[in-house]
Amino acid sequence: MLYNHLPTLDLHGYDRDYGRIQILEFLEDHHRMKTPKVIIIHGIGTGILRKMTQETLKKHKYVLEYKIDNFNDGMTVVTLKK
Repeated sequence: MLYNHLPTLDLHGYDRDYGRIQILEFLEDHHRMKTPKVIIIHGIGTGILRKMTQETLKKHKYVLEYKIDNFNDGMTVVTLKK
């Protein structure tokens, strides 16, 4: 796997609200640790977690950019600001 060395948050089994809380804490922690990139696994399913993930990342002050992985559309690669 191309990103197996990056910190990963797996949202499988979470509902929208708990998933959002986990994303916010994950981003805060890794911004403090100066981690340049992280992975959020939201799965494919109905797209509810993916949509919530993108909405959360779009508004977050520490996110420089994010994109769905080219080979796995069930995960998002996030680049954090320094």
